[in-house]
Amino acid sequence: MSSKFWYLTKQSFKKKAGSKWFIGINILLAILIIALININSIIAFFGGDFNETTNIIVLDQTDVSYPILKEAMTTIIKEEELENINIKESDKTEKKLTKDLKDSEVVVVLNNDTTSYVTAKIISNEKIDNTTYQYIAQALNTTKTTVGLIKTNTDPNLLNELSTPIETERVVLNEEKSVDENMEMIMGTVFPTLILPFFMLIIFLVQMIGGEICEEKTTKSMEIIISNVSPKTHLFSKVLASNLFIILQGLLLVVYAVIGVLISTKGQGIEMTSEMTGIISTIKETGMLNQLISLIPAALILMVLSFIAYSLIAGILASMTTNMEDFSQIQTPIMLVLLAGYYLAIMAGMFDGSTLIKILSYLPFLSCLISPSLYMIGQITMVDVIISIVILILFIIAMTKYGLRVYKVGILNYSNEKIWTRFLKALKSDQGDRFLSPWRCK
Repeated sequence: MSSKFWYLTKQSFKKKAGSKWFIGINILLAILIIALININSIIAFFGGDFNETTNIIVLDQTDVSYPILKEAMTTIIKEEELENINIKESDKTEKKLTKDLKDSEVVVVLNNDTTSYVTAKIISNEKIDNTTYQYIAQALNTTKTTVGLIKTNTDPNLLNELSTPIETERVVLNEEKSVDENMEMIMGTVFPTLILPFFMLIIFLVQMIGGEICEEKTTKSMEIIISNVSPKTHLFSKVLASNLFIILQGLLLVVYAVIGVLISTKGQGIEMTSEMTGIISTIKETGMLNQLISLIPAALILMVLSFIAYSLIAGILASMTTNMEDFSQIQTPIMLVLLAGYYLAIMAGMFDGSTLIKILSYLPFLSCLISPSLYMIGQITMVDVIISIVILILFIIAMTKYGLRVYKVGILNYSNEKIWTRFLKALKSDQGDRFLSPWRCK
């Protein structure tokens, strides 16, 4: 029986990994992932530039505003973006500056005003980036206030005190449960990106194992297979082959990502973007790096166990199908549960202190997505993650025991009853071997 099991596993795996479709889709995935990671360089190659310097040319007709504006801009603009913005003063006329204006330049004209003290005109060939415009607008407001105080002969000491940034003391009474703003940003951007491949692999796994079993039933080749091996051997061979294939696909995705990063960081003239550098720095500063390292082993165990659980439930339910329409019906509840887990994981920070979200993190099919997310933001501990793993293991054991009962009855059941009616009858039945006995005699 062992040789038959490995033969079925090998054939099922070879059918998936040796197909032209698998090779073609992986070539496409490799190109897509590497291209996305190096999107900045690709756009730059075709004439675009993410790091193009914006030159802000100031025509100061008030004689006092330029130094104040420049200092305000330097204070407001983020340090990593300051190198891409160049502020300088010009003694040319407004007409001359407008005539010679380039696409990468913005002219700011400052004029005196009897009531507002300072008025400004912003001139550009095209619409200015919204972030850059907000920086300029905020700096102009600061400049107007400061120039107004100067022109009204406000005491220099008072002017200095008013211009000094406010001193803010931040007190967090419940620091252990608080979520840092930077961490919320990372959980809202980086974490969904990391769990998306896992989410997609599960969808692929469910469709693959269910579709293969459904195909064998609709082509009646299942009768030949089951006359030679037990349903248990057949199911476990499908589960093992599908999981090996998914793990292989997951490793290939990691390889493609690594190649993309190596090209991005080691290629000639290519450097890591300021956004990526900022995210990495924030991960280190918030202490998430240590949490991530401690979570990796448990997360990998959860992922593998979840692959097994999803493949088991997909195989068991697929055994009750008689056509592709039935297969579409059984996918729906699985996909809804998976989708709920994905969105709950992304929005985990919104449920701070919620008992419900903590309970959901223990549930099989959901724990693989929710538990790592809650652990990263400090809502659960490693003990809770381990509890999720134990519950998932017990669920897989129970599903194997009772699922085989359904599988034995359903694998050769071509009844016209509704699929969920057949499923419930099979679950209550203990006559799986008796049902299969006629086929064993063939």
